[in-house]
Amino acid sequence: MAARLPAIETFPALRAWQRKALVEYLRRRDPDFTAVATPGAGKTTFALRIAAELLADGTVEAVTVVAPTEHLKTQWAEAAARVGIQLDAAFRNADLHSSADFHGAVVTYAQVGMAPHVHKRRTLTRRTLVVLDEIHHAGDSRTWGDGVKAAFEGAERRLMLTGTPFRSDDNPIPFVEYERGGDGLLRSRADSVYGYAEALRDSVVRPVLFLAYSGETRWRTNAGEELAARLGEPMTQDLVAQAWRTALDPAGDWMPQVLRAADARLTVLRNAGMPDAGGLIIASDQQTARSYAKLIEQVTGERATVVLSDDVGASARIATFAASAQRWMVAVRMVSEGVDIPRLAVGVYATSASTPLYFAQAIGRFVRARRPGETASVFLPSVPHLLGLASEMEAERDHVLGKPKDREGFDDDLLERAQRDDQASGELEKRFAALSATAELDQVIFDGASFGTAAQAGTPEEEEYLGLPGLLTADQVSLLLTKRQQAQLAAQRRRAVSPAETAAEAPAAPPAPMSAAQRRVALRRQLNALVAARHHRTGQPHGKIHAELRRLCGGPPSAQATIEQLEERIATVQTL
Repeated sequence: MAARLPAIETFPALRAWQRKALVEYLRRRDPDFTAVATPGAGKTTFALRIAAELLADGTVEAVTVVAPTEHLKTQWAEAAARVGIQLDAAFRNADLHSSADFHGAVVTYAQVGMAPHVHKRRTLTRRTLVVLDEIHHAGDSRTWGDGVKAAFEGAERRLMLTGTPFRSDDNPIPFVEYERGGDGLLRSRADSVYGYAEALRDSVVRPVLFLAYSGETRWRTNAGEELAARLGEPMTQDLVAQAWRTALDPAGDWMPQVLRAADARLTVLRNAGMPDAGGLIIASDQQTARSYAKLIEQVTGERATVVLSDDVGASARIATFAASAQRWMVAVRMVSEGVDIPRLAVGVYATSASTPLYFAQAIGRFVRARRPGETASVFLPSVPHLLGLASEMEAERDHVLGKPKDREGFDDDLLERAQRDDQASGELEKRFAALSATAELDQVIFDGASFGTAAQAGTPEEEEYLGLPGLLTADQVSLLLTKRQQAQLAAQRRRAVSPAETAAEAPAAPPAPMSAAQRRVALRRQLNALVAARHHRTGQPHGKIHAELRRLCGGPPSAQATIEQLEERIATVQTL
């Protein structure tokens, strides 16, 4: 007996962007449609509504969903079942066909890549809608891309979904349309776009505060030389990678101090109206993930859920954590994309991965809003590239083919290559040694702007930022951060002023010359103050003002800008 058709009238009400995109889809009736929507915006609901419409009017007879991971297969099947669409999440290539009890199946890109002929046969047997979730994964390998193209070229309809920046390589993504721009380069074209900035204005996603921690790091190199560097200061990529790796070492002091701060922030959120708020630590590898779990248990007295992608029962552990009130989960890549745990509100970005794609996927785990006023807090190393990505949360990226590529982040190369080399033998393990690292709150990034002055971990200055109320609108977050920064600067000035009688007796000493790092911090504060003033005059978001200054003056985000670039932007914003 065939599965019953879903009842459209039982579907939940659609959000404004979903309604607009649905109307556009039904109006055009094209074979291919690409929807880009920020994580947490509701891409799954949108896709299932289209599936229900096409099943109901007879355009298609079956639905196939292609997802990146095994866990997401279950998540898709459960979401579809709630609206009357039955999808077989247990389908295997050897099965050839699904039971008549189902409207279709959920498979992974890896499944399709291994046996495209199986899925081609299924697609041609019945008129099929194919939903390609996080379509950029079809470019992960030539095998996957070719498999997806071969399997679904004959589909009646194809719906491509993505919530993150497209790829930074030149692998064309199957069924995505590319248009040639004025510069001669091909760029991906989406039929519907709903970005983070729009979703934030609509209260669909949470405001995200990035708490960037720097600190002094010391390590021994392969040659036996001991080096020291301050995390976040300008240096070569090799030195940044080694200082970063030293900070993330679970045996050092940086990670325990950051985890204490993150857990304190989690407690604030739980006491402020999010009683089930959860935290996620994203690690680089399995061994480090287990070590972080031990650290968080020492800090909190409560065991953390550890999710490793190749462990049996990983999906079940994610589901159990999502439905519980447990404080912390530690994962490698299992929870980096698409996994829906709405109560996640605090993150620790303790991984070496730093491409725009991976960063956006990871931050997407914390932005889903359940009620007005919820905020998310993500703790991360004060690494220039990561600070730039945090400052550009609202940026929309297309997939560009043929463009000369700059290296975007480390993409694990410099850190994980070193880790693989070190693990090759006992002798090689001694080549690199993290000696010490201390944590210091460097800045808070929100809406493209940087706030705060350096504060040692465990001090009242740090607590002022960790104690920000948990239920705030985006405007309230910006206003509070501005006030906190002004109070910090005023306190610093008071401490720097000598008593009046001392000043009367002795001539004022000339100010000590500032280092380049101190000048950059001072200029960054001045720029942020001017941007905040313009925000209050015009109502423009901080991020848009910073973006306009970058357009006019050139250069990277302010967290990475040189002294000369900061000075130019200060002069420019004063003339706007």
